[in-house]
Amino acid sequence: VQLAESGGGWVQPGGSLRLSCTASGFDFRLFVMTWYRQPPGKEREYVATIDSGGGNTDYIDSVKGRFIISRDNDKNTVFLQMNNLKFEDTAMYYCNVKNMGWWGQGTQVTVSS
Repeated sequence: VQLAESGGGWVQPGGSLRLSCTASGFDFRLFVMTWYRQPPGKEREYVATIDSGGGNTDYIDSVKGRFIISRDNDKNTVFLQMNNLKFEDTAMYYCNVKNMGWWGQGTQVTVSS
């Protein structure tokens, strides 16, 4: 199993980034996918979930209305569109296969002026 995140970087407050996580080694379309993040010096926290078909999503309150999780099952990829980024969104972002303990290596997002 491999999960490869990409798309992180540096952005000013109010900016946008789109994270991608490409999966291999399992039947991606059967699994619920989640995004987590770990801010500097803090514990990893849940960000968003999307069901296997992409029809149902869930978000932590602090990102509702700003982040959008989506997936392309033909490309084995889950996305996290992040808009109106804030300083407190700075973190290492990880994708995860729910309930399987499979994690990617993470991609760093830094929001700074």
